[in-house]
Amino acid sequence: MAQIKKILISLPDNLLKEVDSIVAMEKTNRSQFVREAMKFYIREKRRIEMRDRMKKGYQQMAEINSKLAEMCFEADNDQQQKYEEGLRELEK
Repeated sequence: MAQIKKILISLPDNLLKEVDSIVAMEKTNRSQFVREAMKFYIREKRRIEMRDRMKKGYQQMAEINSKLAEMCFEADNDQQQKYEEGLRELEK
């Protein structure tokens, strides 16, 4: 296990009472509670950041995909017109 360092934190009375209530119910201590709360916070923060990066990436890809679809549609349309012109030439 990593080396444990002591820190000093300040909490409002009402928050400390809630923490102590939870600590008593879970039969743990304040230090363990704070460690677990910090780990949870860090995990959630990373999860939210990852979701935001993914959302941004999907939005960027949507723009790229839209442009590609337009280019392919235009190319398809051009090919269709050339094909139809070729058929008209054959009908003459």
